[in-house]
Amino acid sequence: MTPPERVDLGDVVLERVRPAHAALVARAVAESLDHLRPFMPWAAPEATDPEFQRGRIETLQEQWSSGESYEYVLLDRAGARVLGSFGLMTRRGRGTLEIGYWVHAGEVGRGLATRAVAALTDAALRVRGVRKVLVYCDEANAASAAIPRKLGFTLVRVEEVAPSAPGETGRQLVWMRDRPVATDARGGHPQGTGQ
Repeated sequence: MTPPERVDLGDVVLERVRPAHAALVARAVAESLDHLRPFMPWAAPEATDPEFQRGRIETLQEQWSSGESYEYVLLDRAGARVLGSFGLMTRRGRGTLEIGYWVHAGEVGRGLATRAVAALTDAALRVRGVRKVLVYCDEANAASAAIPRKLGFTLVRVEEVAPSAPGETGRQLVWMRDRPVATDARGGHPQGTGQ
């Protein structure tokens, strides 16, 4: 069982990224480059090129098919704008999916990333064999760290790593959750509305 290809969040939609999204992704990256550059090592001018994005997304199609990673775009209701990008990756070992994410610079503060990470956490924990979901972010990336904190992830450790982007400290926070977010929401725990 793989995660769903589409997750409807009401006013926005998480959709499996496809080559047809390449120009929209490139435009969102171009509009957000200065916002992304401090914490995203890939945030460089070539990432704003639709052809570059098409090639990258074709590789992501292969990774989805092989079960290596599951990449999504967050789209507005009309499907006309990319508001962010989210992925579930197997690179942290058996029984684990890691969530990575970024949000368009113009969409920060609307709670979109929090809602998308909550939905993907629950989807990940429904995948057969997945027992925990992880989020990794640099200690200096307060906006990114606020999301797992709001969603009830536990900070399990801080790892020392070589910085790979200009804003990084090299202290990587590792957050973990092993139960669905929806469980807490039904129990009355706040999910927050941050990034």
